[in-house]
Amino acid sequence: MIEVIKDLIEKEISEAEVDVGGDGSKFTVTVVSDIFENKSVIDRHKMIYSIVDKYIKTGEIHALTIFAKTKSENVNSQ
Repeated sequence: MIEVIKDLIEKEISEAEVDVGGDGSKFTVTVVSDIFENKSVIDRHKMIYSIVDKYIKTGEIHALTIFAKTKSENVNSQ
């Protein structure tokens, strides 16, 4: 499921750096992309949720922790 989530996000946000971890049905996703520029945290999360929504509805993803940052935010947080 980790690769499925990663592939889905990379397909929708083509220039994104994507890291997915977790097991079972609980996952953590880190997405770094300038597509998030000037978007609120809620809007960023909505974007990611919409990409994996069908897996949430089927229960394959039960919990999803999202870190969605721009490239500059990612550099500043390291």
